[in-house]
Amino acid sequence: MLYLEFLLLLVFLYAGSRYGGIGLGVVSGIGLVIEVFVLRMSPTSPPIQVMLIILAVVTCASVLEAAGGLKFMLQMAERILRSNPKRVTILAPIVTYTMTLMLGTGHAVYSIMPIIGDVSLKNGIRPERPMAAASVASQLGITGSPISAAVVYYLGQITELPAFSQVTLLNIIFVTIPATLSGVLALSLYSVKRGKELQDDPEYQRRLADPMWKDRILNTTNTSLNEQLPVTAKYAVLLFLLALVFIVIIAIFPAVRTINSKAIPMSAVIQMVMLAFGGIILLATKTDVQKVPNGVVFKSGMVAAIAIFGIAWMSDTYFTYAMPAFKGRITEIVNTYPWTFAFALFAVSVVINSQAATARMLLPVGLAMGLPVPLLIGLMPATYGYFFIPNYPSDIATVNFDISGTTKIGKYYFNHSFMVPGLIGIVVACSVGVTLANIII
Repeated sequence: MLYLEFLLLLVFLYAGSRYGGIGLGVVSGIGLVIEVFVLRMSPTSPPIQVMLIILAVVTCASVLEAAGGLKFMLQMAERILRSNPKRVTILAPIVTYTMTLMLGTGHAVYSIMPIIGDVSLKNGIRPERPMAAASVASQLGITGSPISAAVVYYLGQITELPAFSQVTLLNIIFVTIPATLSGVLALSLYSVKRGKELQDDPEYQRRLADPMWKDRILNTTNTSLNEQLPVTAKYAVLLFLLALVFIVIIAIFPAVRTINSKAIPMSAVIQMVMLAFGGIILLATKTDVQKVPNGVVFKSGMVAAIAIFGIAWMSDTYFTYAMPAFKGRITEIVNTYPWTFAFALFAVSVVINSQAATARMLLPVGLAMGLPVPLLIGLMPATYGYFFIPNYPSDIATVNFDISGTTKIGKYYFNHSFMVPGLIGIVVACSVGVTLANIII
């Protein structure tokens, strides 16, 4: 019966994934109601802390976007790419990775994809090479970001264990940043020579023979450098960076967040600091508050919060109910082959398209089975598996932004441009992550 109930959970996850984002959240709500009122499972608590972290970070980043700060960051990134055009395949993934590291979300990279494609074409470089790598790198950066919901959730769960109560945010990102950056560099190096050169690519040559496509390819210039930004855009970026520094300082010195002999959880610290600095940026730059909910970051973040609301609540209810029966057998397998837990993280992420929701769904399972904490931290990059099925917004957008037609979803669906870079990035990141975690944690 447990297996049939698990199959039902997968059915609802799959059905929701057909609609994406909000669809995942509300369809999971149907599954939750069936679990509770038909299958008689006791409901667990909704993932409030994860949702609040997302709301706080997204709110601050959305104020930054409304103040012109994201455009300022985009212009800086474009200058880096255009000053080193021949190295775009290496630099573009590093740029998108860094943006995600700073912002805690990978949804801020859409505007730079056309620029990466433009730089590539103007220098005779197959656009698929930097564009696919940059899309994957933007998502790998989430488990390295000190303000991402996935990282903060890991921190909160692990520090509740008496033996690991001294683990800090810095301990975790000292593992995940080198690990994910290693993955980004590895997939970038692979991408340098992937695919045919433009003169030998049949799709590109077909488009050049089409007058409409030829005009777009040869005469379209995508750039953000022509746009004049207010001086406050620069101040907004500096204030946002100051917020990150403030969070790191609090993480380094726990005494700062200890009041009446009780430490404030880092999840609450990040929520407070992000909200506060969102307000500081708003006041200091005199940003029109009406612009805040209209940006890409705000809309994407709210969709993510709703998706996690339904997915994590439904999944957590099932696993809490089923864990007593599953624990013995699964623990035996994972203790014999520890790396197999990475497959569980990866497989769930493929279905639910969220690293935070994957962490919320499976980290308690790993902890309940008694898996080593360094292993769980080292395998954190495996929560990014949603490149496997090319239906994630950033991947779809990247395909559409590549006017050369080299970044594509293949005839057989799974032979798409993101598959090999994604697999390389995850394997390398997990390998480095587990090695470092056993040293640091």
